[in-house]
Parts: sequence; C-alpha cells; structure tokens
Amino acid sequence: MGQTRRTFTDEFKAAAVGRLYKPGATQGGVAKELGVTSSQLKTWRLEIEAAGSMAALRRQQADAAELDRLRKENKRLKLENEILEKASAFFASRAAKT
Repeated sequence: MGQTRRTFTDEFKAAAVGRLYKPGATQGGVAKELGVTSSQLKTWRLEIEAAGSMAALRRQQADAAELDRLRKENKRLKLENEILEKASAFFASRAAKT
C-alpha cells in the first residue's frame, strides 16, 4: 500500500522556517529534526519569503478571488446596461411614432 500524504499547518511551516534563522541552524539539520525533507523546507521558506507571510498569501488569494468576482459582475452589469439602452431607444422610437 502507498503512504498517506502528510499535511502541515501554516503555523507549523512558519515555525519550521523560523528555526532556519537561528544561529548555527542548517536546512538539512532542521529538516532532519522535524522529519521533513530538505526540499520541502526550502519550498516553505521560499513561499514565506515571497509572500511575506502565510497571512499575506491568504490575503492575496482572497483579493484575487474578489477581483475576479467583481470583474464578472462588472461584465454582467455592462451587458444589462446595454440591453436597457437598446430597449429605451426602441420604446422611445415607438412613442415618437404615435
């Protein structure tokens, strides 16, 4: 049977990366202490450094999702506005004929 995939909390990842910054700590040593691979620890470090923190990464993802939602809503509203303008022009021309 295959191994089950382990998941780690954001707090664990942040604490693991924090241990890298202690004097004398090496990536391999910290990884061995925590029972994770060195490359896994490096990936976490790069993610945290790139985003500033896990909280910042979550905020970026939430902002991106909201921006996508707002773009879709804006597109829908523009379409509705276009339909209303055409309907208004149609009824105005019919009212002018009578």
